[in-house]
Amino acid sequence: MSAIDAWRRAAGEEAVERYVRDGMRLGLGTGSTAGVMLEALAARIASGRLRDVAGVPTSDATAAACRGLGIPLTTLDEIPSLDLTVDGADEIAPDLTLIKGGGGALLREKIVATASSRMTVIADSSKWVERLGRFPLPIEVVPFGLGATREAIARALARHGITADVTVRQGRDGHCFVTDGGHWIVDARCERIDAVASLAAALNAIPGVVEHGLFVGIASKVILAEPGGVRVLERP
Repeated sequence: MSAIDAWRRAAGEEAVERYVRDGMRLGLGTGSTAGVMLEALAARIASGRLRDVAGVPTSDATAAACRGLGIPLTTLDEIPSLDLTVDGADEIAPDLTLIKGGGGALLREKIVATASSRMTVIADSSKWVERLGRFPLPIEVVPFGLGATREAIARALARHGITADVTVRQGRDGHCFVTDGGHWIVDARCERIDAVASLAAALNAIPGVVEHGLFVGIASKVILAEPGGVRVLERP
């Protein structure tokens, strides 16, 4: 196990041990760091330490992992309000704004997170940045009118002082990556985002944009694993 893998495992285990209690309805994140959290959750269910929990998965992949691990699942139709979402992030700024969507699940991740009373992010220290933008910003779009949507995105970025390539994400098969919702993703290589909330609002106003990977005012805590141990940071 690499050092980063060990840090991720420490963050996932800390989240379950510290914040998950019987009776909770959980949002269950997507990605490698969220995956170790699912393993920790499943171990506590199997041991009997947690007897009454259920989760809403943020992707088909997470749903399949939960079924394999024996984690009970529910939906936001059955339980519209959740107690806690635990998920990873691609970048985390000091005010706990995030970039998410590297795995392509950003729409469901945001729906689940905003349906929760709290969102706790688990990450290793490589995800901590002084300012968002180094990680390409994922933007989920409908395929229809893609050219016009990309131009509108580029104009919104330019108004915020960002000149970025806006490229359509490719899947492993060489074709366009398709999200669980049947949409495409474009990635904007911004390098630096100074006005995160303003850019988020501008992207939301573009008709062809379904959702974007800027999470503003959503995360309440971050469990950050690093060489010296685990730090818990709360939104200012």
